[in-house]
Amino acid sequence: MVERFKSIAPLVYVALTYAPPWRDVAQYVKIRLEEALWEAELALKFLEQGLHRNAGGKAFQAWKALLAAVAAQHREAIARRYAGAVKDKTGKLRSRADVVIALMPTTKMREVASALEEVYGRELIHLTDIALNLHEFQYNGLDPEGIASRYSNLADVEKDIKYLAERTIEWVKKESYQTI
Repeated sequence: MVERFKSIAPLVYVALTYAPPWRDVAQYVKIRLEEALWEAELALKFLEQGLHRNAGGKAFQAWKALLAAVAAQHREAIARRYAGAVKDKTGKLRSRADVVIALMPTTKMREVASALEEVYGRELIHLTDIALNLHEFQYNGLDPEGIASRYSNLADVEKDIKYLAERTIEWVKKESYQTI
């Protein structure tokens, strides 16, 4: 194993038991909050090791998991935005809101955050925008011209990764406390 990855090795082998939201909402929320916490911690460790694109991706995944958890907790707000039903990959008819909550597609994250603004305020939208920026950075890297990426220097990337990961950890603690 490469020396710089030894500190994160224990986290790599952790497996989560998946519970779709339509089976057990409480278990789904618990699992997604755990995922958010682990991904945020991993983002900070990657950042310490100078793995900026990996750290950006982990910070994004952490926020995506947290957003899915809070969406499940406020399913009625999501159902107002995503009414109707769709077939899942097995051909079963599912609520469109449940599918969005379960998959939390990147293309729907901003809309989901907006649908939850009444509950959580503008910060949820702001942090979602940072997560989406970091997701873009993960794939495109730095761009001095600002065309392929919003980031043209590592200082801004590092600041956003640290901020998003720390805020995700704070939100997980707050949401975990509220679900007990």
